[in-house]
Amino acid sequence: MTAAPVFAAMDKTWPPRRIIEDGPWAIRDGDGGGKRVSAATARGPVTAADIDRAEAAMRALGQEPLFQIRPGDQALDDLLAARGYLQIDPSVIHAIDATRLTDIPVPRVTVFAIWEPLAIMTEIWAAGGIGPARLRVMERASTPRTALFGRQREMPAGVAFVAIHDGIAMLHALEILPHQRRQGMAVWMMRAAAFWALENGATTLSVVCTRANGPANALYASLGFSVVEQYHYRQRRKETT
Repeated sequence: MTAAPVFAAMDKTWPPRRIIEDGPWAIRDGDGGGKRVSAATARGPVTAADIDRAEAAMRALGQEPLFQIRPGDQALDDLLAARGYLQIDPSVIHAIDATRLTDIPVPRVTVFAIWEPLAIMTEIWAAGGIGPARLRVMERASTPRTALFGRQREMPAGVAFVAIHDGIAMLHALEILPHQRRQGMAVWMMRAAAFWALENGATTLSVVCTRANGPANALYASLGFSVVEQYHYRQRRKETT
């Protein structure tokens, strides 16, 4: 899998409010939905003057300048580092052939695909820091899309969001309640996502994760996912007084 389709799927399945094409930039209006929907990305070579332009465009949206650095962006990365931008949140994109996760059926009444999300699902997301702005991201996502609701021992256990673009199903916002963790719930959620993906025309299941999230990366590796792309952000060092 090459960079272009997987990053396109990320933009379509977890979209900003709008993407503004401004010279060599894609400027994202994030609507408060976090880094992934707020960071600017380069569409080609950039200069120092172009960075000034991007900074102004992001501030005009009420956002602090933030850049997502993708494969091939080394020159931009160097320019931003020279300006005092710090590297933050190195992240990886995992992917797998969805059929590899459908060899074991998901037990009945363990995971439900539901759209729109139930109130209990939004409460679980909120407890994990996924609030109204990120729920709006889900509402903007391309279709097919669904929310997954996991139950364990007849109690709510976890939630996730999945959407499809061009044959790639991306899972976002996986949240397992603390007292339900380390009991296999996340595995069933991923398997349920694979079944749903295949039923809705996707052949690949993908998920994005920061490198710092060791348990999640270990989970995906244990299921057979491969790291297909990586990226990080650059954000200006905050001044202290």
